[in-house]
Amino acid sequence: MITHEHTAAPPSPTAGQGLHDPGWPEARRLAHECTGPLPPTRFPLHEAAGRTLARAVTALQDLPHYASSAMDGWAVNGAGPWRLVPPGQPLAPGGAAVIATGGLVPQGTTAVVRKERGIVTDAGGNPSLELTDGGTGAPRPGQDVRPAGTEALAGEVLVPAGTVLNPAHLALAAVAGHDHLEVQAKPVVAVVLTGSEVVTAGVPAPGQVRDTFGPQLGTVIGQLGGIAGQFTRIGDSFDAWLEALADAGTGSNRADVVITTGGTGKSGTDHFRNAVAALGGRLLLDGIAMRPGHPAVLAELADGRFAVGLPGNPLAAMMSLATIVGPLLAALGGLPLADLQYAVSGSDVGPDGGCGSGPGRTRLIPCRFLSGLAFPVAHTGPGMMRGLAWAEGIMAVPPAGVDSGGQVPVLPLPWASLPPKSARATGGAPWHA
Repeated sequence: MITHEHTAAPPSPTAGQGLHDPGWPEARRLAHECTGPLPPTRFPLHEAAGRTLARAVTALQDLPHYASSAMDGWAVNGAGPWRLVPPGQPLAPGGAAVIATGGLVPQGTTAVVRKERGIVTDAGGNPSLELTDGGTGAPRPGQDVRPAGTEALAGEVLVPAGTVLNPAHLALAAVAGHDHLEVQAKPVVAVVLTGSEVVTAGVPAPGQVRDTFGPQLGTVIGQLGGIAGQFTRIGDSFDAWLEALADAGTGSNRADVVITTGGTGKSGTDHFRNAVAALGGRLLLDGIAMRPGHPAVLAELADGRFAVGLPGNPLAAMMSLATIVGPLLAALGGLPLADLQYAVSGSDVGPDGGCGSGPGRTRLIPCRFLSGLAFPVAHTGPGMMRGLAWAEGIMAVPPAGVDSGGQVPVLPLPWASLPPKSARATGGAPWHA
């Protein structure tokens, strides 16, 4: 644990200032391009489902690795009738031995006679096998014998790298002789929940707010490709911030990404930037030209971890997750940045007026789809959750706005699927500032 004598934050950092207020598309790209995939890791087969394969699965030997019977019956050598010998012995010409489906065919086997086609007779204590139809000829060579290597030869690629593993892939890997698979690691994401006014149960009193992040962030992190790590609740002091960010990078609490809630403004009680500076980090993104979610911040700490400061308002935080955290986790997980998809807007959304004399911002608006058209939902203020709860996607309305019938970029929500492409626009409209 870290202790500090001071109780006030140091001055704001003067070095390592991040890209300030980039456009929304640029922020997505930077969040993805600022890092590369985590090193692969080994997982036992039973834990690898849903993971992305980092190294191809090859056959360690021929599959099957021995010639076997395709039927219950008798392994035979040559033409009948055949004299029966105990199982497991080599077969001389005219010999036969009982065999079960999948059984190792004895040396000398030329074919398998199915159980329903043979009959055993015992004349004078010398059991022999004959064909039920009275035939005496030899079965077709190789009949009902599964030769070695019919499924795969040793060294053959069975599952290529980049495959998202399903249970059948794991069974195939087991058949091929593997116990562990090398898969792309998923980033571990710690969460630091801040705010002395936040309550976690019951109806909040005036001046209090109910925690909206605790119930949802762990699930959303998983849906975005991460693994939810430690959740820590702290007050509003700088020391608490510094200790929480540092603690998320040590021992069993080690996280690749730390997400904080609130504290990204620039008042005396907003400590994200100062805590990052105190830990030797640097800002990569300092605000984004979007709303809600403009105060979002992305930083890289001195030890290589990433810290994402989400705004305190819940809808603003979710839009920041979609813009920064989704692309960042994709990059760490070895996945490409998702292409923007487009829908036809069902209503006019005018141009953004900007902030003072600054440029306009991208509006991220939860939406629903009707007959392939995207319509904004109601109740989408920065602190509201009602609209998002019933949304199917996010309209990313460029600063210039969009007319009804025009194309607008849409992002899927982590828990919802966009309509089929046939119900949406197929081309991308230029991004108008």
